[in-house]
Amino acid sequence: MFTQQLLNALTLGSVYALFALGFTLVFGVLAVINLSHGAVFMVGSYAALTLVTRLHLPLGIALPAAMALSGCLGMAIDVLILKPLRARNAPHLIPMIATIGVAIMLSSAAQGIFGAEILRFPEGTIPAGEFTLGEVHVRALELSIVGISFGLMAVLFLAIRRTQLGRALRAIAESPRSASLLGINVEGLFHATSFVAAALGGVAGVLIGLNFNAITPLMGQPILHKGIAVIILGGMGDIRGALLAGLFLGFAEVMSKAYLSSQMGDAVAFGLLFLILLVRPSGLFGRVLERKA
Repeated sequence: MFTQQLLNALTLGSVYALFALGFTLVFGVLAVINLSHGAVFMVGSYAALTLVTRLHLPLGIALPAAMALSGCLGMAIDVLILKPLRARNAPHLIPMIATIGVAIMLSSAAQGIFGAEILRFPEGTIPAGEFTLGEVHVRALELSIVGISFGLMAVLFLAIRRTQLGRALRAIAESPRSASLLGINVEGLFHATSFVAAALGGVAGVLIGLNFNAITPLMGQPILHKGIAVIILGGMGDIRGALLAGLFLGFAEVMSKAYLSSQMGDAVAFGLLFLILLVRPSGLFGRVLERKA
């Protein structure tokens, strides 16, 4: 029924938006399209699974721990890969190629450690509660996914808009050189941005792993494509656009699978994306951001 599919679309779209939010945050502040973000998403899933299955930690501890581990991985990628390229003033294409290499390395490492087969969270890990609102069956897991996703997005949005740190990040997004002249620790905030973005990606990976109860080494590749689509549709570097475009993509995918064909989800979603960009090439929220100095 339609209302049930709306709930499914909200659940999936909120995770897409959360993933894309980290993606667009890195682009907005560092002016880099980090193509290892999908691999970090995958690492977050495996980190939570390992903590639950091998260390027998409850999900309430495994989730924030996986978030922190993913954030550390993202910061390590920035320090070891992106920072030296920034120091050499490398062209924008070079960081993209470098992060593709990082993604391949992480996916291959995951396959070597965990194998290529689908892994699942053990029974009892995922909340089993369910209740009915009219004709809609609501699982506790779905409420948790939507609540966690929107909660993290709200915290990030308020931090960017209302705090001194957020103002510093907006200044860096406009001009790193000018921000440095104002006494802002540009490199430190680059590292912090990479940590936060990767942490959001890792949480999204855990939530998708829980929602579908399936984790594989290549699970980050499809979500990476959708993340790129979301930030383009929303407007490169725009947080509001990432939220709305993520929800739109989830809605289009779920509804097309429900009412057309299970094989048509991506075709319809990306077809609609193409049509929207024909009308508004710069995305929902204005122009593509450019570096000024």
